[in-house]
Amino acid sequence: MYKILTLNNISVKGLDRLPREAYEVSSESSHPDAILLRSYKMHDMEIPESVRAIGRAGAGVNNIPIDKMTQRGVPVFNAPGANANAVKELVLAGLLMASRNIYPAMQFAATLEGSDAEISTAVESGKKNFVGSELRGKKLGVIGLGAIGLRVANAASALGMKVVGYDPLISVENAWKLSRNIEQAVSLDHLFAECDAISVHVPLIDATKGLVSKQRIESMNDDGIVVNLARGGICDDEAVLGALDSGKLSGYVIDFPTGALLKHPKVISFP
Repeated sequence: MYKILTLNNISVKGLDRLPREAYEVSSESSHPDAILLRSYKMHDMEIPESVRAIGRAGAGVNNIPIDKMTQRGVPVFNAPGANANAVKELVLAGLLMASRNIYPAMQFAATLEGSDAEISTAVESGKKNFVGSELRGKKLGVIGLGAIGLRVANAASALGMKVVGYDPLISVENAWKLSRNIEQAVSLDHLFAECDAISVHVPLIDATKGLVSKQRIESMNDDGIVVNLARGGICDDEAVLGALDSGKLSGYVIDFPTGALLKHPKVISFP
């Protein structure tokens, strides 16, 4: 029987693919044959010598010591595209929330008190403060056209956004799946300079650290939105905070907030 150590909660649907008569799955196994994880950071972990394979329930593998495992001959597997549609929907939700000021409007509405007539009057007088702007006609730059970026680009185009994509390594299969309305950016600088919103869908590697930089943010159209549901480190958080404070950016959508980001009223964070 193979022993599997889980470092995060793994979906029951996924674990059901490991027959109980052949696999023992536990979060406390001391001598596992394999490890399953999602976001757990393994770099400082003492990985048992018994481990023969590591599987990540997600696309990126930057939280796994790939070089060390390669030297030991331990293969590392990931699952790109498994949650592609779910992330696509969160990206669209983030764009809508940031563009239409939905969360501040909800907070305002939650504070209203009084009779039905008084609340109705307050809503009518207050709604003008949360108008925001429509996504239709705005230009979205999608960086990375893999399983998630492809879906985001096509869905945003269907909503009436103008979409420009950048991915020098796009697969032939994904290129065929792209809507014909998607424009091609010749460079990242070209993409940032043309767009009202940016959504990044690339792994965190040396080449992508700080990809969303101060200089590139400053080249965007005013009142821009940045969506990063990929990895922390791809965006320069200090540059983003500065742009939010100055009004250059009107919103930042993330799912791995720092303390400073959590406190900023223009940051939308998904758990």
